[in-house]
Amino acid sequence: MTTSLPKPRYLDRRSPPHLTTLVLIAGIAALSLNVFLPSLPSMAKAFGVDYAVMQLSVSLYLASTAVLQILIGPISDRMGRRPVMLWAVALFTLASVGAVLAPNFGLFLTCRLAQAVIATGFVLSRAVVRDMVPQDQAASMIGYVTMGMSVVPMVGPVLGGALDEAFGWQASFAILAIAGAGLFVLLWFDMGETSVSRPTSLGAQIRQYPALLTSQRFWGYCLAAGFASGAFFAYLGGAPYVATTFFHMDSATLGLHFGAPALGYMFGNFISGRYSVRFGVNKMVLMGAILATLGMSVLLLLEVLGLATPILFFALMVPMGVGNGMLMPNASAGMLSVRPSLAGSAAGLGGAFMIGGGAALSALAGFILGPQTGATPLVGLMLVVSAAAILSILWVIRRERVVKASGG
Repeated sequence: MTTSLPKPRYLDRRSPPHLTTLVLIAGIAALSLNVFLPSLPSMAKAFGVDYAVMQLSVSLYLASTAVLQILIGPISDRMGRRPVMLWAVALFTLASVGAVLAPNFGLFLTCRLAQAVIATGFVLSRAVVRDMVPQDQAASMIGYVTMGMSVVPMVGPVLGGALDEAFGWQASFAILAIAGAGLFVLLWFDMGETSVSRPTSLGAQIRQYPALLTSQRFWGYCLAAGFASGAFFAYLGGAPYVATTFFHMDSATLGLHFGAPALGYMFGNFISGRYSVRFGVNKMVLMGAILATLGMSVLLLLEVLGLATPILFFALMVPMGVGNGMLMPNASAGMLSVRPSLAGSAAGLGGAFMIGGGAALSALAGFILGPQTGATPLVGLMLVVSAAAILSILWVIRRERVVKASGG
């Protein structure tokens, strides 16, 4: 696919957005997920609710994010990326202000769920890239976007904890409101429209969906990305239990080790940005899945032999992070390229698939671990889903060969 869009010019809304703008869109969306997590205990006390009730601001938010990603893609395919993104950021900013001022938990939770509209940033930062450039180059650009975004999960909770300590829980939401207002101004001046091949009607758009939803390539890329993200979500759900129960780590030590996969993910994103154009998306997805699987295989072997230590456990999560950093941008570019005119829909559906599947695997990780199990069930689960990502991309590669051989 070739594009007729002009090259991005910074702060020129007649051209596509600059790469740094796309990084900020995705970064603020990621920041909203976790910046307030250290404040949950103090928020529960402030609102007079149980901690389990307060956690609804996390679980319901994730559920809302998954649903919105399905809806935002088709809406942006029909209405355009620019207006949808501007409206989303404006609503996010107002919801953040509402969360700061909320006098009770009910109103706070309402504003918190309204904040989920910023999930638009996850969808459109990728869809805009696919609007701008061909598949392999899209994987490279998405790699750089997610490399910047991957820093946020590491610094967000640290920032939120510091703000909570100094100013109270409201400070995290005040920062989100300020970030949202600043992003709106930036988008107004920098984000030109990139969706130039929109369907003439919603009916015309819907008639294109079967070509996307029945594509084996699309679902192969979705499954590869879903299994890879599932391994990371399983880590998020199970590693804190493993660290505290079996390694007897305190929270400070756990915090020091917990970011190991995120560091690997950032390096994997860099590799994607550097080499996706050279090797192509399928090879990059395959290499990333193999690397993650090898890391988990070595760790499982060490666990079975009784040789795993806390340092080795977290160190061998780094290859999983690197592999996912290589796999995710390329799988995303692949699923967006199956039907370029429905890139927004593909991004939203793929994102919802990854979050929904990841949340399920996170819950499963907590379910399979017990006081006597050790880390083996968690590592085994991560190995299985990482290996499933290999099978998924091999399915895509085989499908492409069949289509080429048949002249399709």
